[in-house]
Amino acid sequence: MGDCADGGAAGGRGGLWAEVRGLDARTVTFLALSGLATGLSWICYFRALQMGPASRVAPLDKLSVPLVMVFAWLLLGEKMTPAVVAGGLLITAGLW
Repeated sequence: MGDCADGGAAGGRGGLWAEVRGLDARTVTFLALSGLATGLSWICYFRALQMGPASRVAPLDKLSVPLVMVFAWLLLGEKMTPAVVAGGLLITAGLW
C-alpha cells in the first residue's frame, strides 16, 4: 500500500489529494462544521460522564443511532426497509 504522497489507499498519482483539492467550498464548509459538531458532542459526552453515572449516560448516548435513523427517514426520505427497522429495534433493545 502506498503512502499519502503517491495517493495512498485512493491509488494512482495524487489520488487522495487530487480528490480533496477537487472539493467545492460548500462541501468543505459542511465537512468542517461536521468536524466541529463531532468535537462538541464529545465534549458534552465527557461532561455528562462527569456529572452522572456511566450506566445512565452511555445508553442515552447510544440512543442517537435510532434517532438518526428516524430523522433520516423523516427529513431525508431514506427508505425504511424491514431490515433497517429490525436493526434499529435491535439497537434500541440493546440499550436496556
